[in-house]
Amino acid sequence: MTVQLLTPEGMFQPVPYHHVSIGTGSRQVHVAGQIARDAEANHIAPDDLTGQVAQALRNTARGLAGAGATFADVVRLRFFVTHWSPEKMDDFMAGLEGVTDELGIPKPLPPVSLIGVDYLFEPDVLVEVEAFAVLD
Repeated sequence: MTVQLLTPEGMFQPVPYHHVSIGTGSRQVHVAGQIARDAEANHIAPDDLTGQVAQALRNTARGLAGAGATFADVVRLRFFVTHWSPEKMDDFMAGLEGVTDELGIPKPLPPVSLIGVDYLFEPDVLVEVEAFAVLD
């Protein structure tokens, strides 16, 4: 097993992710921030956080696959969401849950951060996903 996910006793629960991951592989895979664009750079799900989360995760899966990895190899995910507020959590989670089975995203998730930002590099980009994985 390249990635071991765990939540040590005494760490707060419930959360939809593990607090700790241990990567034991010798090859690292870093997937740069993925957004809601298709292969031709067409905008996917404008003004729709749920749709953009789903597409950004699909693009992240493509990046992982290009390196021979899957979400099972991911030791950390990082999300950047523009103009974040707690009221957006349901839309965010709907995008994630909508592709969990499709993309083989583990449940609970590996360690994950959701970081609110004012602006990403283009005004219509609502979310960006980064992934770090290890392989044997």
